[in-house]
This record gives sequence, C-alpha cells and structure tokens, in this order.
Amino acid sequence: MNLEEYAEGNHLFRTYFKKNKESLLNLVKNGQAPKALFIGCSDSRVIPDLIVQSNPGDLFVIRNVGNFVPPYKPDEDFHSTASGIEYAVSVLNVEEIIICGHSHCGACASLYKDIIDPSLIHTKKWLELGESAKKTAILSLGTDANKDELLRLTEKLSVIKQIENILTYPNVKKRFENEELSIHGWYYHMETGKIDYYNADTYEFLPLNDLVNH
Repeated sequence: MNLEEYAEGNHLFRTYFKKNKESLLNLVKNGQAPKALFIGCSDSRVIPDLIVQSNPGDLFVIRNVGNFVPPYKPDEDFHSTASGIEYAVSVLNVEEIIICGHSHCGACASLYKDIIDPSLIHTKKWLELGESAKKTAILSLGTDANKDELLRLTEKLSVIKQIENILTYPNVKKRFENEELSIHGWYYHMETGKIDYYNADTYEFLPLNDLVNH
C-alpha cells in the first residue's frame, strides 16, 4: 500500500466512525475497560479483532514476534510485553488473558534455523523464549519427524509455555489463584480461520467452535 491507499482506508474508516460515533466517543469520555488481554503474534496475517469480530474497547492487545511472553524478571532488560501485561492486569483489571499462537508461525520456524545476521541480534535473543517448546517437540516426535508436524507441535507447545511464563507475574498468579482471572491458550489455523483452545484438563487443543451453542 502507498500513502494514498492508506488515506483512502482512513476515509472509509471515518464512515464507520460516524455510524458508531456514540460508542466510540464513550470510550474517549469514560476510558477503556477491556474484558480481555490478547497476546498475539505480530504476523500481519493474524488480526485479533478480525478473527474474533470484537469491537473497539473489547480487547487490550499485545503483539510481538511469536506471541512470546518473557518470564517475570524485573531486574533485567525492559520488555514492552511485560509492561503491557502489568498494565492490563493491575490497572485495567482484565478478567481474561488470551495467548494466541497460529499455524505457519515464522518465529517458531526460525527456532530451527541458525541466525547469523548481525542485524537480527535482538530477534535471535528474543527467540530464546521459544527454545523450550522446540526441545519438547523434538523429544516428542524425534529429530527425523515430518517437518510440518514438528512445526505445528512446536507452535502449540509454545502457547502452553507462554501460559507458564505469564503465571510468573505476581499479580497474574495472585488473581488467577483467586479465580479473578482466567487464562486461555488459543491456536489459530490460518488455512481455515478456525481457533482451537487448550484444555488443561485433557492436555489437548480442542475446537473453540464446540463451545458455541447453535
């Protein structure tokens, strides 16, 4: 897209804005009160508000490479993801956290590559947050496993690992244990648009659509 195309897009959005002016201005006047914190991948093909058809003000969204969650380490490097988590949980008091991975994730695929480009120094360090999922996937399927199967399992295991990481944040853990906060692991299938959710009781990903009453 060039600048003119972005301008046309904003022109179309202003039509939407006029139709929904009252609700949008209420968000300005009264402030945001999102129900959920959504942690997703920066992948341009995965748009949180689009895949769940949410409205402005519904989701507090954090997106980063690989939908990773750095563990709680306040004395180390600053992380915008950590700051966003703290703000959503301790200031906005969200009731739910959704960590959403997806198929064909470039970050998870990069775990199986040697990154030697010095211009990717931060990316290489960041990808260390996915190493645990990679190792577990290899232990489960073996080094000779089908590449696609290995990557799909890595993507799903990474979601579970990020749930473990987010529970290292004191207030997240406190609110979760007090049943004031729910944590969900999701896996978005880019090929179909469907979402699976992680069932911690059965240790498997199940279709989110099964929870819908038709």
